[in-house]
Amino acid sequence: MRQITIEIDDETAKNLDKLAELCTQAQEKSEGFTSHGKITVPSLLAMLAEDAGMVISRPGSWEGSNMATVLRSHGYEF
Repeated sequence: MRQITIEIDDETAKNLDKLAELCTQAQEKSEGFTSHGKITVPSLLAMLAEDAGMVISRPGSWEGSNMATVLRSHGYEF
């Protein structure tokens, strides 16, 4: 397993905290029917990294194809 450390600004960190909180609330409302259960900021970022990796490993999956769309929206063509 590999560990990657990133630096983000305080506003982004605050927004990620809120998003993780909202995802966890949604998970609780759905009676546990979510792919990754309760979300923390590290688990949210790990999930997104997994989905980004699927651009290569599973390009036809909904995760891989949607992440490819996000990357293309940022101007990255591959």
